[in-house]
Amino acid sequence: MQDGKQQLEEELRRCDAEIRRSPDAAFSWNKKARVLRALRRFDEALESCGRAIALAPENATFHVSRGNVLMELGRFDQAFMSYERATTIQPDLVEAHFNFGNAAAQSGRTEQSLKAYDRTIALRPGFAEAYHYKANALDKFERTHEALENYDRALVLKPDFAEAHNNRAKVLHRLGRIADSVESYKRAVACRPGYVLAWSNLAGVLKDSGRLEEALESCDRALSLAPDFAAAHYARGNILKGLKRLPEAIREFDRATNLQPGFEKAHWNKAVSTLLIGDFERGWRLYDRRAVAAAFPPVCGSLWTGSENLEGKKLLVQAEQGFGDTIQFCRFALVAAELGAKVLLAVQDPLVGLLKCLEPAIQVIPFGETLPATDYHIRLLSTPFVLRTCLDTIPSKVPYLTADPSRVAHWKQRIGTEGFRIGISWQGATGGEVDIGRSFPLRYFEGLSHIPGVRLFSLQKNAGSEQLHNLPHGMNVETFGGELDRGQDAFVDTAAAMESLDLVITPDTAIAHLGGALGRPVWVALSYVPDWRWMLDRDDSPWYPTMKLFRQMERNGWPAVFETMKAELQTSLLGNRP
Repeated sequence: MQDGKQQLEEELRRCDAEIRRSPDAAFSWNKKARVLRALRRFDEALESCGRAIALAPENATFHVSRGNVLMELGRFDQAFMSYERATTIQPDLVEAHFNFGNAAAQSGRTEQSLKAYDRTIALRPGFAEAYHYKANALDKFERTHEALENYDRALVLKPDFAEAHNNRAKVLHRLGRIADSVESYKRAVACRPGYVLAWSNLAGVLKDSGRLEEALESCDRALSLAPDFAAAHYARGNILKGLKRLPEAIREFDRATNLQPGFEKAHWNKAVSTLLIGDFERGWRLYDRRAVAAAFPPVCGSLWTGSENLEGKKLLVQAEQGFGDTIQFCRFALVAAELGAKVLLAVQDPLVGLLKCLEPAIQVIPFGETLPATDYHIRLLSTPFVLRTCLDTIPSKVPYLTADPSRVAHWKQRIGTEGFRIGISWQGATGGEVDIGRSFPLRYFEGLSHIPGVRLFSLQKNAGSEQLHNLPHGMNVETFGGELDRGQDAFVDTAAAMESLDLVITPDTAIAHLGGALGRPVWVALSYVPDWRWMLDRDDSPWYPTMKLFRQMERNGWPAVFETMKAELQTSLLGNRP
């Protein structure tokens, strides 16, 4: 039996024979264009479309054929015009309206795409694909709930529509309807067992729901179908990382980047996984790739690579990423100053007040201020790389930040001296992968709150604060109302309040870095596989000598973490009694 390509080439020869017999046969030219498109010979197909249209400019199907080729070439604006012409010539041509909607969506014409799909549905109410593509357009333009409604309509008309199940699942995942998302992905692969993308997507949502072993099985199924699917290797790496199988995870990230060299997320996860296992020599170099991938604004001066003499030179150090990163890594600006540089540290505007204590060694300026001319510049989180920092050379002297003395006096009076005073937080900034698994409910502090003499003070701001209104019976947490860090400056009051607290307990948030930078006693509650900076299997931090780490021994094992904290706190308090 002839394969598909041979059949198409034979059909092409028949088209050429027809054209030789009748060079002005427009339908033969159009048929040839369709065959050439199927053979992916798009430039020749476009030429044949032009010949057909020149011979019969009022034939709508010829304009549709041209639009289809232009879509294959990614020339969406031109395809849009071809389909638009077809709908003008033949207003009841369903294919023209449907494809017009696709071209409009691809070229960013939101409303026109939706109107085209609605017209398609009006002409053919049972057209499941039209509902599906309309849902895709709605989702692309963040009209999520409307998208979901249209996926559902498509699936009523065509229950075995694998793509609609897959895309519906993606929407459900974003809406946080994890169980429904898993079910929808499972329907997609049931409809089409060889649907690689759906298997890979299913692995992702299973991972996010903590079902890592099942996620690994789904990922392996995807890779058995498509061994060179870079996204599935990346997903598998993330799952293995979540299972604390770091060397295997790093190998998967390598496979992903070998298959797709520009796969920046895979490069990033390889970097943080390498740092997590404590391989700083390789890790910093890999981590520095983010500066290449990111679109950082241009600045004056040359990039400081660590080899240039900084004596008497002006160095601009630009903060990046989150508040916690800036608090943790600003210590390296002090190292640069010790090398003789006149350091300007550009930071997030809300941190200027807190970091002013670094002056006069460092001049702290807000991001919004015009950057002055300097001899050199560097991104803040590139400093440990250029300084060739290893575990033994982390600048760990604390405190390297200090609180405003007048604010310290205010909060000392406000807090008082009674009892054993513990500042607590429980929720990091929501959204994004960084918050997955690191936060925990406030109620886990209940056991600590019942220890005689212990007073809990909330250091929580914004997300998570609502949990204070639903405390377990008998649990008390003292709050500062709206007084803490009122105004534009972040953490200035929190830093001052920490000076009157005996201990700070927090998840992996900026609060942890602030307490550590101030040299305060800090206990950090860490997930089973934490962020890279906390590394693995140690209860201390090379970054902060006054910090103790309490780790989950199994995934989602927060209760055991707090039982350990409670026991240690009781022992400590008992030992301090006269």
